[in-house]
This record gives sequence, C-alpha cells and structure tokens, in this order.
Amino acid sequence: MQIRDTSDGYGIVSRLFHWLMALAIVAMFALGLWMVGLDYYSPYYHSAPSLHKSVGIVLLIALALRFGWRLSSVKPDEEDLTPFERSAARLVHWGFYPLLLALLVSGYLISTADGRPIEVFGLFSVPSPGENKGLEDTAGAVHTWLSYAVIALAAVHAAAAIKHHVFDGGRSLSRMWSGPRKI
Repeated sequence: MQIRDTSDGYGIVSRLFHWLMALAIVAMFALGLWMVGLDYYSPYYHSAPSLHKSVGIVLLIALALRFGWRLSSVKPDEEDLTPFERSAARLVHWGFYPLLLALLVSGYLISTADGRPIEVFGLFSVPSPGENKGLEDTAGAVHTWLSYAVIALAAVHAAAAIKHHVFDGGRSLSRMWSGPRKI
C-alpha cells in the first residue's frame, strides 16, 4: 500500500482524504436539508444540529490537514488530459479549498453568534468569538448559498471524472480509487 502520492497515482492518505471528505460533505448537505425542516417538537431538533456542528468542525480540521498534505505531495501526472481539461481540473480542485473554508467558517459563525461554544462530540469545545446578534441570519444565508455551490462544483467534478474515465479512457478516477499502478 502506497502512502505518499507519486507521479503515477495517489497514495492512501490522499485517497482517504478525498473519499471520506466527499462522503461527509454530501452527508452534511443532506443532513442540512433535512434538519432545516424539523420543528421544535421533533426528537431530532437538538441532536441533528449538534451532529452537523460537530462534523463541521471535524471537516474544518480535515480540510486544513488535507491542504497541508496537498501542498507537500507530488501531483500525479495528467498526461491523459487535454490542456483545457488540465486547466479546468486545476481550477475546480483549487476552488474547493476556499469554498469549503468559507462554508465551514460561515457554519461556525451561525453556531457561535449567540456567544456559546460549539461542543464537538462531547470531546472538546470550540469557543465563540463573542455574542453577535443578527450574525446568524447573514451567516446562514451565506452558508446556504455556499453549500449549494459546493454541491454543484462536486457534481461537475464527479461528472467530469466519470466522463473522462468512461468515454475518454482516462486513468484519473482509477488512480483516485485504487492508487498507482502495481508494477
């Protein structure tokens, strides 16, 4: 099992970051859509947002770790992409980082606008910057729009990867799924 990325493919760390974060982001989007429809008498009225906040903080930590890992890793070759595809892929990949950061920060601001910290799975607390009445509405609107933007970008990314794999015979999806070729 290859840990580090090589010019021929992605190592296990990059692949785990990619797939676990992709799964968590899609699950968080679905959870967010579901929980905004909960009423006060729902048994999940408090537990769903608590889970959403905790996973959001874990995703923020994972995003920072992933960014550091990406900066310190070799980028696999993209010789099977056209110049346009290579530029588009680079734009999409680097676009995810600021979008996700802004999404996660806006979620943090919604959750801490009342001055209370975020409890993360009962293991630790992330402090509030202080009470800021009305911030949750603005941050909430930003969070909503950014969540749709992230999901739209993820859908474009997935569609491009599938198109490149199925129709163009490219190896990008294979390298992200199973890593470098075994020699």
